[in-house]
Amino acid sequence: MRTRPAARAGQYAALLAYVVFLAFPFLWLLSTAFKPPRELGTLHPTWIPRHPTLDNFRRAFDEQPLLHAALNSLLAALAAAVVAVLLATPMAYVMARHRSWPSRAATGWVVASQAFPFVLVIIPLFLVLKHLRAIDSLAGLVMVYVVWALPFALWMLVGHVRAVPAELEEAAAVDGAGRLRTLVSVTAPLLAPGIAATALFAFVTAWNEFFFALVLLKSPGKQTLPVVLTHFVGAEGVADLGPLAAAAFLATLPSLLVFALVQRRTTGGLLAGAVKS
Repeated sequence: MRTRPAARAGQYAALLAYVVFLAFPFLWLLSTAFKPPRELGTLHPTWIPRHPTLDNFRRAFDEQPLLHAALNSLLAALAAAVVAVLLATPMAYVMARHRSWPSRAATGWVVASQAFPFVLVIIPLFLVLKHLRAIDSLAGLVMVYVVWALPFALWMLVGHVRAVPAELEEAAAVDGAGRLRTLVSVTAPLLAPGIAATALFAFVTAWNEFFFALVLLKSPGKQTLPVVLTHFVGAEGVADLGPLAAAAFLATLPSLLVFALVQRRTTGGLLAGAVKS
């Protein structure tokens, strides 16, 4: 059935409202980053700075080690994304292809684990990392990020594995390929959109994470970018809005860049035409 003009107009209006809702914080952050102190303190703020300046960016780099913190965040996020994908892919394959009651129970536990708040698990994680002597280290933080991202990564990849036609794997088995060879050579290439989306989720989650990094990292040289951003707030709780907005704007750029690079792999039907009827 064709969509009526009024319904189509309503859909576009709702989509536009949603885009504006999502873009408002980013645009306001961008505007604040270029405003001088006098415009930041005015009672009638404007969208476009009257006297734009780059002084906030200079002050942000002068006051805090943003580049070093960004490098820490980048290393932790990349490592967490790679390890989460490497672990989740074979686990999701087993859970999707062997639909026994342990597999269903594991899937249910994966979904239920996402409801656990950070505060509930921080003490057990802290004790485990203390026993492993991984407190105040990026390696320990990466382990936490992998553990936190793995359930959702599994949940995402299980659906993608089930969408791969089983006939392809059966044909590979007839040709003499084992399970591992089938997974690597047949299934994994068809899972590229799902793997890309999972890696993107793990990277963005680790890049933006604050609570675990705040609790587990104490050395200033090992702190990640979200933790360093809190240093722009003074002892009285008054934020230095200009440098804070400039630093926060720069902190959003890597996530946007990674999404722009990966989004082509997350869309598209790689399975189209894979099996002839």
